[in-house]
Amino acid sequence: MPSSRRLPPSGGIFDIATLRQRIAILDDSTQRPGFWDDPKGAQEALRERNALIARADTWDGLLGRAKDLTDYVELARESLDESFVLDLDADMQRLESDFAREETKNLLSGEADHYPAIVSIQAGAGGIDAMDWAQMLARMLTRFAERQGWRVDIIDEHPGDEAGLKSITLRITGESAYGYLKSERGVHRLVRLSPFDAAHRRHTSFASIEVAPEIDDTIDIDLKESDVEMDFFRASSAGGQHVNKTSSAVRLTHVPTGIAVVSENERSQHQNRATAWKVLRARLYERELERREEEAAKARGLQGSIAWGQQIRSYVFQPYTQVKDKRTGLEVSDVQGVMDGKLEPFIQSYLRHQLDGGEWLSGSDDD
Repeated sequence: MPSSRRLPPSGGIFDIATLRQRIAILDDSTQRPGFWDDPKGAQEALRERNALIARADTWDGLLGRAKDLTDYVELARESLDESFVLDLDADMQRLESDFAREETKNLLSGEADHYPAIVSIQAGAGGIDAMDWAQMLARMLTRFAERQGWRVDIIDEHPGDEAGLKSITLRITGESAYGYLKSERGVHRLVRLSPFDAAHRRHTSFASIEVAPEIDDTIDIDLKESDVEMDFFRASSAGGQHVNKTSSAVRLTHVPTGIAVVSENERSQHQNRATAWKVLRARLYERELERREEEAAKARGLQGSIAWGQQIRSYVFQPYTQVKDKRTGLEVSDVQGVMDGKLEPFIQSYLRHQLDGGEWLSGSDDD
């Protein structure tokens, strides 16, 4: 007999009828005279239409698969073929995973959610352990991106003195990369028996993750060249044949805010300069999003609950294994799976939690 696994629901947060209705409205607008009088608006409408059609087709396919599997379950109840039952159970697992992925997409509603992500990881308190932790987090996010079929490029990297990373900045490119990865911004806390302690004692380490969208020119940013200081220097990280031979690395400092960004892994100064400007625009935009979120939190009486400096997640390796999100209360015992990039449960619970108001559920450490 098949396991007690249940087929995914066809309702909930997704309303395919409403989606089809929106597609019909966009179809009608494209047929009206003067549609192309505003080329930029017309292109946006067509992009939205094509994206909605793709989503609707995907959901139609998922619902069709669910119906077929429902029929197969009835056959399995009468079947004595063990291989058929095992194949059916595997198909149901894949369908559940696909439903969860599409449900997560439906939770992405921010104006920048569909953009690539600029991810910066910084080692915090904890010495060598913290630098090792920063590298582990970089691997975790890279593995998640690889599971989605996304591209990961290193913009800037500073190795630790003995192990790990002092800091690293990544560009992650893929469908709604920022929308997914914004759930990871904040301070991450690690508790484990330190491999760098001769006495093998338990240590607590911290590292912070910043996530910003790599926006394009369709979003206005108040960024004046006169407000930016530009420095050139020789690259210090691995990045090609010109490293340490020419002053190809670029640092931009936005004087009014003090935000500084570095790009040193491109092959030329021109490329690093262009990348640094993209990162600076992303950081300034994310700063504006932070301001809006703080104002919205104050209006709801949640002042300080979404501060970026707060610890968002705790990872305990010893004396037990647990990953606990402090915002949503979600707990997962499969620490190794999380470190291998299985972040979907945390991402989905975070996005759902934001829709519900975003109040933190757990701010204390209980290990």
